[in-house]
Amino acid sequence: MNDAITAAWRRAAGHQRRFDARFASYFDSLTDPEDSSLEIPRRGTFPARALQLVRELSLRGGKRLRVVLLHEAAALVTGESVPGLDEAAISIELLQTHGLIHDDIIDDAPTRRGGPSTYYAYRQDFPDRPDTALALAVLAGDLAAFLAGRVLLTGALPPDRALAMAAVHADTAAATVAGQLLDLERDFHPEPDTELLHEVTEYKSTRYSVLAPLRLGLLAAGADLAPYDGELRRYATALGIANQIHDDWLDLFGDPESLGKPVGSDIRSGRRSYAVRAFLAACDGNERKLLDAALGTPGCDDDTLDRIRGIARAHGVDRQLKAEAERHARRAAAQAATWRERWRPDAVAFFEHMPAWSVTRDR
Repeated sequence: MNDAITAAWRRAAGHQRRFDARFASYFDSLTDPEDSSLEIPRRGTFPARALQLVRELSLRGGKRLRVVLLHEAAALVTGESVPGLDEAAISIELLQTHGLIHDDIIDDAPTRRGGPSTYYAYRQDFPDRPDTALALAVLAGDLAAFLAGRVLLTGALPPDRALAMAAVHADTAAATVAGQLLDLERDFHPEPDTELLHEVTEYKSTRYSVLAPLRLGLLAAGADLAPYDGELRRYATALGIANQIHDDWLDLFGDPESLGKPVGSDIRSGRRSYAVRAFLAACDGNERKLLDAALGTPGCDDDTLDRIRGIARAHGVDRQLKAEAERHARRAAAQAATWRERWRPDAVAFFEHMPAWSVTRDR
């Protein structure tokens, strides 16, 4: 890893540390009996348990790439402190929590970020009532989504800026749900083409993981988005594809301890990922039968996954995916390079180096 990428990583780590402390304080404020502005029922235990599980999953972290991009987007415009960035960061991370909770229900995933998924936490709470566990997990995900919108509208932002940022958030949430729907449809195609995979990536993850933080950060700093939206989209699309291909690489070839979840979840859930598509394109008939038998089999054993992984490596699938992720990362970096004459050089440099960092991470 070269010095520029290392510097980008350190800068990202600083944003993450500061945000994690602020995020914990936010959840403390929701449950403070003396100072909570959130009205939830005080009788019963289910509402408090839902909020607890949303908090636990949210604070277990992840890359916080959205938080980093949001702060650096504001830094494109100004080096001063920008009101509203904390609220925007909390909002976008709560939207992520909402998505993770619902994803884990859809995928029947037992773990997330090194701990139990919200769905499985409820299954442990109600081992004899699976319908109740499912309903409570759905509602916990909904709670995270509504809190995500609320935080932008109840902070100290000027009303016009809060409304503009809330509109970005609402559009992003709707696009993400549409992407999840397309994600499910994708798996009805035995061999989806690359353009379909790119479309799923665009709506399911890029819009909220990259484009929304860019827009929210610039709005918080007082920028007019209209002249720049096309180039922001191009940067976001290239970085989003690079990230997703690398995520798919990690799911097949990564380290479970670093990831905080088992590898092979895409195959076990039957997801036609970039990695699965590359394997199908490279393998012969018998190898394809092995993958076909494993796809969508939650109980697929580790030995079978090891065989699939070995075949994929033998065909160079791991190297192919790495090269594709790096190609899209370079596209994103080249787009950011065009910002040098307009925006602050240190922030532009960050956006130039962030794509390379994002395809070398181990989680």
